[in-house]
Parts: sequence; C-alpha cells; structure tokens
Amino acid sequence: MPRITTPSEGTATERLDCWRDAVSRNLVPLEVRPCESADFRASLHAVRVGQVHMSVITAEPHSIVRTHRHIASDAPDLFQLTVQLTGQGVLTQRDRQAEVGPGELVVYDTRRPFTYDLHQTHTGLVLMFPRTMLPLAERDLLRVTATPVPCHDGLGQVVLPLLRGLARQMEHLESRGTPRLADNVIDLVGTLLAEHADGDRRAEEAGPALLTERVLGYMEQRLADPGLSPEGIAAAHRISRRYLYKVLAAQGYTVAGWIREQRLARCRRDLADPALDHLPVGAVGGRWGFADPAHFSHAFKAAYGMSPREARAARR
Repeated sequence: MPRITTPSEGTATERLDCWRDAVSRNLVPLEVRPCESADFRASLHAVRVGQVHMSVITAEPHSIVRTHRHIASDAPDLFQLTVQLTGQGVLTQRDRQAEVGPGELVVYDTRRPFTYDLHQTHTGLVLMFPRTMLPLAERDLLRVTATPVPCHDGLGQVVLPLLRGLARQMEHLESRGTPRLADNVIDLVGTLLAEHADGDRRAEEAGPALLTERVLGYMEQRLADPGLSPEGIAAAHRISRRYLYKVLAAQGYTVAGWIREQRLARCRRDLADPALDHLPVGAVGGRWGFADPAHFSHAFKAAYGMSPREARAARR
C-alpha cells in the first residue's frame, strides 16, 4: 500500500493538487482547500487490513471538503474514524460541529457531505470501514456521528493506546496484519462508541433539569481548579461534549460563561473580605482558577467596571 509525500519541488498549489489526488485515491473523493501557509507539505502512509483501510496522515494546515458532487448514488456505505494524535481538527457534518483535540476521535459518514478543518500542523490516524462492521443500533450511531469522543477515561483508556499503537506499527501491519485484527479493532471501537451513546441516552432519560443540576453542582465544587474544562465535565457525567452544551444552553448557560461568572463572583466576595487582605490580588484570582493575573484583572474589570485593586480599595 502507498506511502506518499508531497513533492519537494514545485509550487504550493502543485503540492496541494498532489495531496488532493493522493487523499481522494486512498480514501474518498474530496477537495483540499489551503490555509494561509505558502509552503504546504504532507505525507500519507496507508495499509489495508481485512476490510479496514488504515492511514497515518501528517500535514500542514488545510481543510478537506466532501460535497454532494463527490458522492455517487452507488457510493459504498463507509464510515471514517479519525483519531487526532497531534494538533486539533474541526469536523462538520449535518448540523453538528465537533472540535477534536489530541487523544480524541470522531466518526463520520462518507455518504454525507462533511468538512474537516485542520488549522494546525497535525498527525492523525484515519480508519475507513463498512458501516456494517460497527455493532451499533442506528439510533446510537446517529448519537455519536460527528461528535467528539474523548478517550481520557473509561474504555477510552484501553482504545486510545491501541489506536496509537496501530499508527506506530504501519510497517508491520502491511505484512502481519490480519482480517481478525481489523475486526477486533473496529469491534472495540464500536464498544467505546456504544458506551458514549449510552451516556447520552441515560442523560436524556434522566431529564435535562436533573442533569443540569448535577452538572452545575459538579462545576461549582471545582471552580478553583484551573483545569476545569468541558471535556472533563462531559466525561464525568458520561455524556458527549455536544450534549453538555445542549443541556446547558436550554437553561440559558454556556459552560465557559457560567464558570467565568461564578469564579468572578467568588473573587469579588473575597476582595470584600477583610480577613483576606493579606492575599495579593493575583492570589485571590488564583484561588478561583484564574492562573493568569492579567487575564483575571481584565475579566474582572469587564464584568464589574473596575479592577480588582479598585474593588478592594472601594471596600476599604
């Protein structure tokens, strides 16, 4: 199977055209749209193991776009799975947009148009396989399609090292990979996707009000943690990041907005407390998750019309 690198000579446009042809031949027909880089470089190493086509792709920033004109009426029913090994991508399909960071994966349907924007130099593992290999009910597959799947806990901690290992062992897979290996990999991925879909389904059954209450309580307990993030919050409640956003939006919240508002309110309370006058202003922000004093001061002033120092002085 091929190992392709954009030519060292020629214009950036010629290298981009070469890359479009290589990806279209080895995956599915699509367009490649350049970012601002004037010197596009990329490489692809592909192997086929059983029914699964595996590719490791390293490339500079660009976007890939599959439109209706690329999809023939008799196009095979294939799914793709991309694991972001480095860099970040944004997958858009139907009405969903999935931001996929390192250590996350996303699945998408090649029979529907999609866009994958890659604004950083990145490396990814792409698996392409028949839809029938995924042991998921159609409703569950719809839940997880074009949705970022974090692999930082649960079964993801088993699946991610396996997929990273595949990416490192492409040379050996050409000669030693077996159909049974491919079947086992997709079966394990399907189990991870089923776990992810089950979390969303249970959250829906519990009701958005109850889930919102749990999520807000979880975030409130961890406001002081500068690492509090949508990914961690969603994983703790075994729901997708997309569903987390949906539930909080229905209550008039955004994740980042609620966290920022609550942190600032606690900083304002502490600045008004004479018992905490010994703490520098930056340390007050640090107590509530603001790791950067300058960012804390800017956010505080934007919210309350005065700097943290002015708020403390006004109380005195």
